[in-house]
Amino acid sequence: MIDFLQLQGKTVAITGASRGIGKETALLLSQLGANLVLGARHEAELKQAASQMNANTLAVPLDVTNEDSVSRFAEEAISRFGTIDALINSAGTGVFESVLTMSSDDFDRMIAVNLKGTFLACQYFGRHMVENRAGKMINVVSVAGTTALPGCGGYSASKFGVLGLTRVLQAELRNKGIQVTAVLPGAVATPFWDRMELKPDASDMIPVQSLAKHLVYLLCQPEGSVVDEMTVMPPLGIL
Repeated sequence: MIDFLQLQGKTVAITGASRGIGKETALLLSQLGANLVLGARHEAELKQAASQMNANTLAVPLDVTNEDSVSRFAEEAISRFGTIDALINSAGTGVFESVLTMSSDDFDRMIAVNLKGTFLACQYFGRHMVENRAGKMINVVSVAGTTALPGCGGYSASKFGVLGLTRVLQAELRNKGIQVTAVLPGAVATPFWDRMELKPDASDMIPVQSLAKHLVYLLCQPEGSVVDEMTVMPPLGIL
């Protein structure tokens, strides 16, 4: 049986927390009594999300592509709560277009948010966790990080990179008391798809609340084992 009571009083930092996977995971953790440090680029949405959480919630404007912003996010989290027990990297962006026609600006943006942003957050929070010889990191990757999908060249490049980074972190931090997990979901019903002209049918996607539960389960793993990688798929496949 999973002991969710162990999350009471634990502190979890979440990037991309103003919407989608990050927000839904934060809502669930809030109900379970966790302390929360929420970061996102859109300050108004971030404040609105934080207003739905418990009183032990800190909202910090965050641009994961900017090292000073990530450093400040980590410093304020540690200053407020002392110890950060877990980090969930869920900030992400995607543009779906052929490699031959995609703009270099769109490509650079996906690499900056998805890959560099994950690197920076893992670096700053990882140093803190190594000092404490304890901590958990969950990097939300994508099945696009293992599967070649037409129209996903830039997105897949960034997510393949995140998966590679996560595996290196596992090798570097395993003997320092840090657990690092890659979560590879198929299509999830979030605002991520809103900018697309031809959207997939959201009813065929993973409900965002369902994926949030999987992430919370990972924070409550029993002693003596770890989950390095978890793939979560919609019932009908990737989409």
